[in-house]
Amino acid sequence: METDQKNILVTGASGQLGKVFQYLAPDYPQLNFLFTDKPSLDIGNEQSLIAFFTQHQVKYCINCAAYTAVDRAEREQEQAFAINDNAVGFLAKICHQHEVSLFHISTDYVFDGTKPGGYLETEPTGPVNVYGASKLAGENAALALHDKLIIIRTSWLYAKEGHNFVNSMIRLMKEKQAINVVNDQIGSPTYANDLAAAIIHIILNYPDPTPGIYHYSNSGSCSWYEFAVEIKSICGLTATIAPIAAASYPTPAKRPAFSILKTEKIQHGFHISIPHWKESLANCLDNREL
Repeated sequence: METDQKNILVTGASGQLGKVFQYLAPDYPQLNFLFTDKPSLDIGNEQSLIAFFTQHQVKYCINCAAYTAVDRAEREQEQAFAINDNAVGFLAKICHQHEVSLFHISTDYVFDGTKPGGYLETEPTGPVNVYGASKLAGENAALALHDKLIIIRTSWLYAKEGHNFVNSMIRLMKEKQAINVVNDQIGSPTYANDLAAAIIHIILNYPDPTPGIYHYSNSGSCSWYEFAVEIKSICGLTATIAPIAAASYPTPAKRPAFSILKTEKIQHGFHISIPHWKESLANCLDNREL
């Protein structure tokens, strides 16, 4: 058994957001992070969860484990729901039994994307693809099983490392003289470091945080095309970027046209200041090796 220091379990630690928590952890010596990925803790295996929580005194759990391949989910529906729904239910159940506060990361894709003005936490959901449906099912499963649950929906998540839009655009703009990027899907890019820091802020300043659903994304909004143009500008790349309609670039999974998340609840509830997406993008790309 560990001491009564705040032990924070981070599941899915080898993923994009999980790696950011690993990067930030040394800045918070007062917190003891327990980083796990599927080989060390399969959250889809209830017996593994029981054994882990019996062995470790966990105060908080941040669930970064997820099936995030949006297009592949259309043909791998069973796998998507196994990770994003069933496993989340197991985790919420065990966290509830051990009185562990659970932070679960969800997505803007739980909405249908028909509201240009953006979505409050209380807006009706209506996912338009399997990925969004699996994440919504996971939210509902966790809410039914845990009374100390914080769901944080985020959007267009990226980090310095990992498979994300920013790194894909940089690679493509280095490989090609011209690229096309969709300009009729609007959202808010979110720097994973900002999201991770916000969660740590809540843990440090609100030891018994008010449960519920919260939205977190960087402030401001843009199209994927505008996002790509800003990446090009910051990185000093020269490829030509042409705006195209989503209909001209069909994908297996439909995407919401407008997935802006309104973030006033998390800002006011936990006294969090959220940077503009352009500022955070510049922070991410600063000193990046191109």
